[in-house]
Amino acid sequence: MRHRYQYGEDPSQWGELFLPGSAPGTAPRGVVVVIHGGYWRAQYGAELGAPLATDLAGQGIAAWNLEYRRAGNGGGWPGTFQDILAGIDKLAGLAGLHNLDLRKVVALGHSAGGHLAVWAAGRDRPGRPGWAGTRNDGVRLTGVVSQSGLLNLAEAERLNLSNGAVANLLGGPSSEFPERHREADPMFALPLDVPVYAVHAEEDDDVPLALSTSYVDAGRAGGVPAQLVTVPGDHYELIDPDTAAYRKCRELVLELVV
Repeated sequence: MRHRYQYGEDPSQWGELFLPGSAPGTAPRGVVVVIHGGYWRAQYGAELGAPLATDLAGQGIAAWNLEYRRAGNGGGWPGTFQDILAGIDKLAGLAGLHNLDLRKVVALGHSAGGHLAVWAAGRDRPGRPGWAGTRNDGVRLTGVVSQSGLLNLAEAERLNLSNGAVANLLGGPSSEFPERHREADPMFALPLDVPVYAVHAEEDDDVPLALSTSYVDAGRAGGVPAQLVTVPGDHYELIDPDTAAYRKCRELVLELVV
């Protein structure tokens, strides 16, 4: 079963809830927020996350496949970030309708979605956010599985990944907007108090492994240090339910929702 809900008025402010085909009244095993990638650009959408949400629902999990404004259709700074938090918070209004247990809400994010998932897990860090329109009293993520995520924005900018995708997201380079680059970078929300699995594909030519390793290394001193997990395959095998790379991600999600 799948149900679509708006969490805002913009055409891109919606999510689709995939529910297990269990008996009426049976609670799903947990809730997973699926956040798609695409270097935060408008041409990539939630269709990338739908196969993952379908697979997770088949495992008895409620999967919230989240769409959001991207750079090019009203997103960027701060809209993309506001949408991620508002989309996650929408689960509070859906919990009673669909018997969702919000004590375990895990995010599964691929590429740019991995960045947004880990960023959202640090929503209540001191000083974050520095812009209007956010809530620190919303639904909390209790764990994250990042799939070749862009977890070090400063390094992604330095490498000019995807022809300046970071500056495109944030409205300009860090030399011009240092504060927003800092607020958008998961590196500056460390240490987190929730588990993060930084899964990275060994043959990934789109997002360098260093963006995961540098994040994990920086967070080792925290109470809940992030863990690096490498898997065989390329960038896109992580979001193909038929691959070993994705199955490892699913295994980690199941571990976090039990």
